[in-house]
Amino acid sequence: MTPRLPCLALLALALAACKPQPETVAPEVDAPSPATQPASAGAVEHTAEMPRLQVQTVDGKSYDLADHRGQWVLVNFWATWCGPCLQEMPELSALHAMRGNIDVVGLAYEDIEPADMQAFLDKHPVAYPIAILDPYDPPQDFATPRGLPMTWLIAPDGKVARQFVGPVDARQVEQAIAEAGGEAG
Repeated sequence: MTPRLPCLALLALALAACKPQPETVAPEVDAPSPATQPASAGAVEHTAEMPRLQVQTVDGKSYDLADHRGQWVLVNFWATWCGPCLQEMPELSALHAMRGNIDVVGLAYEDIEPADMQAFLDKHPVAYPIAILDPYDPPQDFATPRGLPMTWLIAPDGKVARQFVGPVDARQVEQAIAEAGGEAG
């Protein structure tokens, strides 16, 4: 076995770690085969070059990505049941609180009631706004996440600078900003 094979297997497991497992349902006799079924009806394959995002946050405020032009913005898709998502939250919160030109918005990609989300945030507080997304009607300008967490770095001009799959940390964000010609401030 080559040394790279275990690393690739570990990477595949890490990426699959936060994919919710489908419920097992007995197949119906007349059900079409998976090969003939259409892809998810609301699935978006690609993120727009300059994505739009307008959501209502858990605290009742309106969040519009366009209002954050001039800032670097991390748009973070996550879920309360996702272990790697929970691990990255404190660092994303620190980035949001301590960097003057980096904003973070958390998009909870799950079916959860606002009261349940607020109770979760009471136990896992963050400095950045959180919005709950309908997983059956996600924002049309962002590719539908195939695993969580998934984060997009939006440049001050509103264009996507980088996409991160899996947990992201401050070093990676600052490196991506530097590679895009900016300063992490």
